Amino acid sequence: MPQPVLLLGAGHRCAYDEFVLTRIAAARPVLLVDAAPPAWAQPCLAGHLAADPGKGGATASAVVRFAARHRVRGVLTFSGEYAVAAARIAGQLGLPGPSLATAEACTDPPALRALLAACTVPTGDPGGPAAPRVSAETVVLDGEIRIAAITRTTLGPAPARQPLRHTVHAHDGLLHNRFLRLAVDRTVHALGVDRGVLHIGLTLTDRGPRVTDAAPHLPGDLIPLLVKRATGVDLAQAAAALATGEVPDTTPTRQRAAAIQFAYPAATGRLDRLDLSSDAAHEPGAERMLLTQHTGNHVTAGPQATAADRLAHWVAVGETPDACDDALRRMAHHLSAEIAPLADAA
Repeated sequence: MPQPVLLLGAGHRCAYDEFVLTRIAAARPVLLVDAAPPAWAQPCLAGHLAADPGKGGATASAVVRFAARHRVRGVLTFSGEYAVAAARIAGQLGLPGPSLATAEACTDPPALRALLAACTVPTGDPGGPAAPRVSAETVVLDGEIRIAAITRTTLGPAPARQPLRHTVHAHDGLLHNRFLRLAVDRTVHALGVDRGVLHIGLTLTDRGPRVTDAAPHLPGDLIPLLVKRATGVDLAQAAAALATGEVPDTTPTRQRAAAIQFAYPAATGRLDRLDLSSDAAHEPGAERMLLTQHTGNHVTAGPQATAADRLAHWVAVGETPDACDDALRRMAHHLSAEIAPLADAA
């Protein structure tokens, strides 16, 4: 059996994290470091180390002791919450991965902006005016930087500015934009990353692309699923390969588009009913449609909504982004909800 990869945290949301965990487990045995692994993760695991990845040095010490008795090949996380812990552990074990300094900078927005500015990377404010938002899903192998996909994001109203939709297109023109490419290259060099998968956020402005954030781990919101459906590139398996010192295959095998739409509450209050018609699965282009909220829960609408308030999401695949948009609109008609307004719920 191949030597396993240590995964810090299985994630908190089965609807979003199960896909990535399944893809990693399909490539290599997974030993999960988590205080209490969720039931849905169990079928993907080769083993479990009961430790809280959020407890920093104490968990790092426990993992290092474990690795001294059980050979492991790499350390990985797809959670920004545990990025620093993963970098610390990989460094102590002498395994591939972003440095501790890189992980710490990526979780500290002012420090990241200062680091990027010092390396002449044009930066922007992720909470600034409504400029188009994109991200570069980037694979780095021994200094070679490849943008595997561009994710275009539609944001909701301020101040929360939660994503309403992500779209990936294999033929996105930004893949050939030299200014965006330069911003991504400079960001990778500024962070000192020579191996790994990065999610680099940018805004598109009249003065060119501006980097807003960077994460030295896989993106969330099922973006790896969109990239795989649109291009054939498996970011999750690429991250596992890079974490274990192997060379991933990132050759595109598809030339399509894929998109995900999120449903947020129309009112703040108690969710009394949430229904999804089974006919949604028969819509042309439908990939999946899942409920992500439970009746009886309190939900928040509008500008203050967070990802935890999402009622559902649905994914469509098509030849073009327009085809995906059409499919998403048709699928939306199959979702219905009733919310008791805050005063009535109380």
